[in-house]
Amino acid sequence: MSNRIQPIATAPQLGVLLQGTRKSRKLTQAQLGARMGLSQKRVSELELAPGSLSVDQLLDICNQLGLQLSIQPRGEEQQTTDSQQADW
Repeated sequence: MSNRIQPIATAPQLGVLLQGTRKSRKLTQAQLGARMGLSQKRVSELELAPGSLSVDQLLDICNQLGLQLSIQPRGEEQQTTDSQQADW
């Protein structure tokens, strides 16, 4: 996965992001599940229907995948990206 900000507006988009990140980290669902105390089947369910994730599970899966959760008002994605690039 790239290091750019990826706005998520729907649960299916979140599932695609989580699955893609897991695969890019070369982790199987079973390996990720073991890190989280979940079965492979549950990880699969969460990737396919992330709307059933609890906030705790979302934060845990983000931590396990090296992702950072950031919430901001819509329309500020580009401003944040531009200001981050200016800081470099």
